[in-house]
Amino acid sequence: MKNIVKLLFGSVFMAAMFSSCVKDENKNFFEGGTNPVLSASSTSAMVLTGANSSNQAIAFNWTNPGYRFTTGTSSQDVSYILQVDTTGANFTSPDKQEVSSARDLSLSLTVKELNTILTKLNMLEDINHNIEFRIKSSLNNAVPLYSNVIKIVIKPYLDVAVPIPPTSELFITGDGTPSGWTNNPPNTQKFTKISNTEYSVTMNFTPGLFYKFLSTLNQWQPQYGGSSATGGDIGFNMGLPGQSDPAAIPTPAVSGSYKVTVNFKTGKYTVVKL
Repeated sequence: MKNIVKLLFGSVFMAAMFSSCVKDENKNFFEGGTNPVLSASSTSAMVLTGANSSNQAIAFNWTNPGYRFTTGTSSQDVSYILQVDTTGANFTSPDKQEVSSARDLSLSLTVKELNTILTKLNMLEDINHNIEFRIKSSLNNAVPLYSNVIKIVIKPYLDVAVPIPPTSELFITGDGTPSGWTNNPPNTQKFTKISNTEYSVTMNFTPGLFYKFLSTLNQWQPQYGGSSATGGDIGFNMGLPGQSDPAAIPTPAVSGSYKVTVNFKTGKYTVVKL
């Protein structure tokens, strides 16, 4: 009887070991890949101009990273992102820009598209900037691989996300301001012009009220607004056919003195408590 039990135990043990080996052999393990190699149609210094905005500025190509598994090269979707940053930031700056390229191994940018990327990087116009590019590949948003870095000196031109005030002046109005809703606010509600694309004003706000921005006294357009009490995208109506007035900006939830900054270049406004 003892011998029978030993034989049965041995058989079960061997079967379990065999099953375990079969399972291990069927597992699909990631074995790695090769960092993509990035190349550009040109690495010469570039001067971007609005007159050539629709022309191709640069074309990028890169090699397939060839993600490999024990069952062979992956047939799953590989995604690619072109990362753009300033030299020395090592692609860690908060303004770093990324352009998705889906499954393609190439990406072409027009002059306007490249200029917009530099605008979002907060690069000043008409000045040379040292810009770096690289490709980040990933497999299902995992196992990222990075290409070599390409460096190019680029001079952008002035481009804005939101049309600038045609009068070069900006006023704040609304029931959240001392004047109430009027298209003729007093000079005390006039913004300080920091640059051609940036304006700021300091106001005392009370919760539960609203305000907007106007550029031309005694006219309701051009008109600028937004939807967030803390800042965000600038809405606008320049008085053109088909345009409608933007939402009014709500005053902050806490009473106090605030600095409102409007940046037409980035298309953003900020509201900071002083």
